Amino acid sequence: MSEKANILCSKSHEYVYAENGNYNIGLTDYAIEQLGDIVFVELPEVGSEYAKGEIFGTIESVKAASEIYMPVSGKVIEINEKLIENPELLNEGEFEQEWLIKVSSETFNEDSQDLVDYDAYKKEVE
Repeated sequence: MSEKANILCSKSHEYVYAENGNYNIGLTDYAIEQLGDIVFVELPEVGSEYAKGEIFGTIESVKAASEIYMPVSGKVIEINEKLIENPELLNEGEFEQEWLIKVSSETFNEDSQDLVDYDAYKKEVE
């Protein structure tokens, strides 16, 4: 079993995992690799609410700009401030430690039905 067994991934390359009753959301390592050197990240304000599938942010690399979609519905309770000033951190570390936002979600169980675990995701994108 993978150490990333608790991470669920979407077809649009976002991940989500539970932590202390809330959910961390970010971009998968595959998405980061495909983007290349990341130069800008735009994240929502704390308190913003999004439905599953809605765009909550933008990420830009030297190659392309891409929208970031909510893998589950929720209310933003925290953003990863250090990525606003230093977006290149996404290129450097363990991707699940460089989460983008944390949300509270009352619909996680329903919303996560079409997400796949990290190992299955990796097989799909290889």
